[in-house]
Amino acid sequence: MQKIKTDLLVIGAGSGGLSVAAGAVQMGADVVLLEGHKMGGDCLNFGCVPSKALIASGKAAWGQAHANKYGVADVVPSVDYAAAKDHVASVIAEIEPNDSVERFEGLGVRVIQEFGEFVSATEVKAGDYLIKARRVVISTGSSPFVPPIPGLDSVPYETNETLFELREQPEHLLVIGGGPIGLEMAQAHRRLGSQVTVIEGMKALGKDDPEMAAVVLENLRGEGIQIEEDALAQEIRGTAGAIEVETKDGRIFKGTHLLMAVGRKPNIDKLNLEAAGIETTRAGIKVDPGMRTTNRKVYAIGDVAGGLQFTHVAGYHAGLIIRSALFGLPAKQRTDHIPWATYTDPELAHVGLTEAQAKEQHGDALEVVRFPFSHNDRAIAERKTVGLIKVMVVKGRPIGASIAGFQAGELINLWALVIANKLKMSHVANMVAPYPTVGELNKRAAGAYFTPRLFENPKVKRIVGFVQRWLP
Repeated sequence: MQKIKTDLLVIGAGSGGLSVAAGAVQMGADVVLLEGHKMGGDCLNFGCVPSKALIASGKAAWGQAHANKYGVADVVPSVDYAAAKDHVASVIAEIEPNDSVERFEGLGVRVIQEFGEFVSATEVKAGDYLIKARRVVISTGSSPFVPPIPGLDSVPYETNETLFELREQPEHLLVIGGGPIGLEMAQAHRRLGSQVTVIEGMKALGKDDPEMAAVVLENLRGEGIQIEEDALAQEIRGTAGAIEVETKDGRIFKGTHLLMAVGRKPNIDKLNLEAAGIETTRAGIKVDPGMRTTNRKVYAIGDVAGGLQFTHVAGYHAGLIIRSALFGLPAKQRTDHIPWATYTDPELAHVGLTEAQAKEQHGDALEVVRFPFSHNDRAIAERKTVGLIKVMVVKGRPIGASIAGFQAGELINLWALVIANKLKMSHVANMVAPYPTVGELNKRAAGAYFTPRLFENPKVKRIVGFVQRWLP
């Protein structure tokens, strides 16, 4: 057993762990990084990157079939599903070097390609190594949660960890789970030519604002995706190519392939956390606002910490850890400024409080501003007028924003900046946006907030009238 002493041990080479390792080593810390599976973690290999690449393939096929509104003849796309998966693999391969062992060893990180297991409060065993670290960061991420539905163990199914290796196009894809992953993959496959049925035990996009979710769901249904809500899967049966899902209320759905997309579970099974005195909850590792576990020398970040499960959140946590573990400075996470996006078409994005949450917290002090995409000239030119932006405002300060529509994931960036820095609607209104851009929607939403204050205000009109009488 080879013994290693280090300043910082990072367990897990997903986006959060890689950010911590790269930042720490470049600031002078001695860093050891453990990864027993694939460098880059879920995001690069099974999540954000491959899913967006497949969505792009679906978008290209859909564009060919629906070009008539632009004065271009519609054509039936010739989809090569295996080639689309080659495109996905190529995208991963292009990004992969940024997360590679070679790059991080070049930075000065000692990379050990083994899983880590705590053997004491300060020691971790990884293969033939015993590592003693001043500080440890757990960033092992999460995996697909597969519920124990009767019959599922005898039926072939996909998760996001296997779907992108599938080369045979599903004739009819059954998707259990109507969250972001399920609906993104449902639309991508529908646009590539598969029949798709989404089976959701509660409400599709149930964690999002219902008004905004409805915009997305209506469009998905309009594309031919069957979305069944309040359909709790009770039994699964069949064989490859002939699968049936029966729900609690007796409905039966038939398809050729099955995708399980019902949620995520933290990757903690291999860590032997008890040996380090680290407590867990149902959601993941228990952490305080500074991301410390119940072992004060150990931090947990990203999905494994049981909070918001997004790649950019793991990156945000990494910055907190650099501040705390390397410089000994206080650092506490906040979530009110964290945006998220669902990359369906139209997209759905949000930051801060939803309308319901804002009403509960602020009551009559809340003002809700809405502005439709149909009033944006660029959206009209692009024939992308479905959707709206909604901003929750208290005393002139935005506390939340929801967007459903074209490029919502890009538009939400401005509101994330505003809320993170506690800016006011006046700051957004003062911005000059280039014309014609979809980004004007944000400025127009701010304008909609001030319209009744300026143009429907008798006092303002009296002042203007008085000034006009006296101006030379």
